[in-house]
Amino acid sequence: MAVRYDTVIIGAGMSGLSAGVRLAYYEKNVCILERHTTIGGLNSFYRLRKRNYDVGLHAVTNYAEPGTKQGPLSKLLRQLRLKWEDFDLRPQLQSSIVFPGATLQFTNQFNFFVEQIAAVFPFQIDGFRRLVTRIAEHDALDLDRQSVSARKVVSEYIGDPLLVDMLFCPLMFYGSATPHDMDFSQFVIMFKSIFQEGFGRPFDGIRVILKKLVKHFKSLGGHLKLRAGVREIRQSNGRATSVLLDDGTEIEADNILSSAGAAETMRMIDPNAPQVKAEPGDISFVESISILDCEPAALGHRDTIVFYSNTKDLHYERPNVPVDIRSGIICSPNNFDYSQPLKDGRMRITALADPHYWMNIPDDEYVAAKDHWNNEILKSAIQHIPDFRSHVIDTDVFTPRTIRRFTGHLNGCVYGAPEKFVNGQTQLNNLYLCGTDQGFLGIVGAMLSGITIANRYLLK
Repeated sequence: MAVRYDTVIIGAGMSGLSAGVRLAYYEKNVCILERHTTIGGLNSFYRLRKRNYDVGLHAVTNYAEPGTKQGPLSKLLRQLRLKWEDFDLRPQLQSSIVFPGATLQFTNQFNFFVEQIAAVFPFQIDGFRRLVTRIAEHDALDLDRQSVSARKVVSEYIGDPLLVDMLFCPLMFYGSATPHDMDFSQFVIMFKSIFQEGFGRPFDGIRVILKKLVKHFKSLGGHLKLRAGVREIRQSNGRATSVLLDDGTEIEADNILSSAGAAETMRMIDPNAPQVKAEPGDISFVESISILDCEPAALGHRDTIVFYSNTKDLHYERPNVPVDIRSGIICSPNNFDYSQPLKDGRMRITALADPHYWMNIPDDEYVAAKDHWNNEILKSAIQHIPDFRSHVIDTDVFTPRTIRRFTGHLNGCVYGAPEKFVNGQTQLNNLYLCGTDQGFLGIVGAMLSGITIANRYLLK
């Protein structure tokens, strides 16, 4: 006889774990299924050559000072019944957006960013202030909203295309599944989370948050099964009835919540059916992680994150080369406001990549290709930061192929399908989506996504 739960959650990433905690708090019988041997999904961690590495997390967006009563992070902690110290977030020092001929710096104090724009783009500051008012008035969390081009809206307020691209650069790199553009509601969510609230990071990285969520979930009676990939979602009369695991085990549930992605979930329902609204995205990345023999600050680099473009026009799309080195993100996990230094100096550099190249490259060419493109990425990045290459003592590189292997996301797409399932509903009336393909991105956004779907549909 198959085991039965109130809710089965597919995927033990941020969204799935948060939904699980929320449901278990209300004494729902919940089981989270994870195909891999570890938790975290797109935001996970691993150990290599006796060092811990984060995957995905550069920073937690939506930062707020401990004790803050308003905002997404405060809401998240209340919903999960967690304390500020459970996340142990430390604020960024300062980040930058660097384009040819212009640099904007920002911190977790929004007024500083406004002053930067007034200084660098004096003729655009009035329009920018009006845009900020429009953002404040927009209900980005309306689950029944219609999609509107963010570039179209922003261009109504800002006439300088360079400033438009500079505003879009961090927001798209940290949350757009759409080439060149994003939905305006997504723009609003990302703008608030990055520019108005800002960045923070736990001293010990993403594992702090993940382990706290798992411990909390289990303490509330929740069940977590690793090495439990879902092969098929079975259905009858318009309802999902059970999931069939890779090993042939069947688990029944009154409701199923999937954080695996829209296209990936639809293929679990019927791998042969045409996927009209659930085509996977193809925005993916290669990331170079360098371990240094010193702190980046010792080399003169004190920015937390640098978003850069080597061309005046930002190119955000699947490139027609293995890696697009014209733009990227430089993150130093060391450059947060810690009371003590990290054990190692670290530099993480992320660039857009062609997933089709990395999925199809022969195995015997893969390592050499990673080495080649790692060198190219570093050469591009050091145009904007001190040359740290002589201080590198260890390196790791992950590609879209790595992302596909460890998350199951088709094409290794990081931000899911371009068309979002904002209300979380699917063609089966008890199967719901949360996470990336609901359109809530970032660490806090993903967690709130799981909570939102749990509250709206599963705790009625």
